[in-house]
Amino acid sequence: MMNQLGRVLTIVLLCFFCSAVAAVQRIDSVRMSHSPDATRLVFDLQKRLEYKVIKLENPIRIVVDMASTDLQFDFAGLNLTPTPINQIRTGKQSDNSARVVFELERAQRLRTMIMEPSGEGGWRLVVDLYDDLDPEAPVIVQAKKNLPKSPLGQTLPDGRPMVIALDPGHGGQDPGAIGPSGTREKDVVLEIAKRLAKHINQESGMRAVLIRTGDYYVPLVDRRRIASEKHGADVFLSIHADAFTDPRAHGASIFALSTHGSTSAKASYLARIANDSDRVAGVFSEERNNDSLLDVIADLTTTGALTQSMTAGGIILEELSHVTKLHGNRLKVEQAGFAVLKEPKMMSLLLETGFISNRQEEKKLRSSAHQEKMAQAVVRGLNRYFEMHPQPETYYAILRRRGGSSASTHRISSGETLSSIARRYQVTENALRQHNNISGDKIRTGQTLKIPSS
Repeated sequence: MMNQLGRVLTIVLLCFFCSAVAAVQRIDSVRMSHSPDATRLVFDLQKRLEYKVIKLENPIRIVVDMASTDLQFDFAGLNLTPTPINQIRTGKQSDNSARVVFELERAQRLRTMIMEPSGEGGWRLVVDLYDDLDPEAPVIVQAKKNLPKSPLGQTLPDGRPMVIALDPGHGGQDPGAIGPSGTREKDVVLEIAKRLAKHINQESGMRAVLIRTGDYYVPLVDRRRIASEKHGADVFLSIHADAFTDPRAHGASIFALSTHGSTSAKASYLARIANDSDRVAGVFSEERNNDSLLDVIADLTTTGALTQSMTAGGIILEELSHVTKLHGNRLKVEQAGFAVLKEPKMMSLLLETGFISNRQEEKKLRSSAHQEKMAQAVVRGLNRYFEMHPQPETYYAILRRRGGSSASTHRISSGETLSSIARRYQVTENALRQHNNISGDKIRTGQTLKIPSS
């Protein structure tokens, strides 16, 4: 009887031991990528992993302890040169956990997450190291040299240029929409952004900065933070390409933030797709959960910025209408709760350059000639807005004082009225009448009006 009981206990203990051994997962694949602002390490897992992270100082280290893990990857094969990581050390703990120590040359903002299987990818532990953005650091803006002369023949002093932050959507793990011929949204919008930056930097009163300059992903919260805190941007322009289930959908459009719902079903749909970029790219941040607070701040403090965004967006749309079709042929800025636009310190707009899901528009969006036309149209729109509404101490404010700003014009579209045009440009109806020698309210489609300075 005792021998039989002993055999049972032995079997139970063996089963328990085998189960414990089976619970230890082996990791032999680790990938690393680097962008100008972040370094990402991805641990490929067999199943969900329990882990904890410790940050230490003197020297600066990040310690990752992974429970029940046999870490077999050789970190010596990773190129640490472009990263803030000086050295990676590993060790085995007595409780069958694996320890990874990242020795850093400077402090980093840390973000970790467990990603569930999706597509061809299995379970993953992701460790992101972000260069800290110092909001107190001075923003250095290089003034343009060789500024043009005003009509009075006087050289203008170096006024501060307007800073435009260009945000090519998606990138890296998130390709964005994909066209019928395989064109990826992330590639098209990066090309358009680079062309737009080139044209902006050729203007005396503007300077462009790119949120991303290559094929890597920047989380939505960081895009607006980089624009506002790192570059002190006056305008944030996020650039995308539409996609829809109906391949006939076509045309460019511009969106501004709405804190009270979307202006159309399409706007709501596009906002959901854009706001899902972090999940597609495998990024989760607790900061995103604070967007509701940011919404409240936006309600209280961005009334002026939102109005300015709507006005600037309308002017840019008008310029775009001369080089490409608009969605629904509407010269109207739509609104939705785009997470990337929730920044109360800047004018913020999202440009949909066209429908990449439409075979004809996909071909146009790949065309360098079409990209150039769109970039030039956006610059013309920005120039017109800045001339009409110059910010104090900027190049445009000095230009206006010296009498050098050009007259702004508006080409009337179907359905527009004198009162709607006056509201759009923040001038009175009487000022429009006097400036254009109009006695009543009668205007016609296609007519060009001169817009008085507000």
